[in-house]
Amino acid sequence: MPADYNGRWEMVSNENFEEVMKALDIDFATRKIAIHLHQTKVIVQNGDKFETKTLSTFRNYEVNFTVGEEFEEHTKALDNRKVKTLVTWDGDKLVCVQKGEKANRGWKHWIEGDLLHLVLAHRPHV
Repeated sequence: MPADYNGRWEMVSNENFEEVMKALDIDFATRKIAIHLHQTKVIVQNGDKFETKTLSTFRNYEVNFTVGEEFEEHTKALDNRKVKTLVTWDGDKLVCVQKGEKANRGWKHWIEGDLLHLVLAHRPHV
C-alpha cells in the first residue's frame, strides 16, 4: 500500500528554492516574493485520489489528481503554464512529470518521519 499523505504540512525550509525557480524561468518579481513565503500544504488522500492545496499569504494553489491518470493543469497561481501532468508512484514517493512549453518539469514528494519533502525540478527523476 502506498504512503499516507493525508495531513497539513508546514514548510520548514526552502533550500535552493530561488535557484530552482531561475532554472524554471520564473520571473524575478515572483521569485523574490516566493522565497520569503511560509507555505502550508494540505493533502486529502483517498487511495490514489489526491486533493492538494498549497496555501500562503501571497497566493493559494489547488490541484486535484488521480495517480496514474494524465490531466490538464493550468498553473495560473504559480507560473501560468498550461501542461499535461502525470503523477505516478515510485515506491512510496509521488513523482510528477509535466509536459508543455518547457520540457522535463515536475516534482517529487516523499515522507520521512513527520516531514513531507518536495523537490521541484526541470528533471524530476533526479
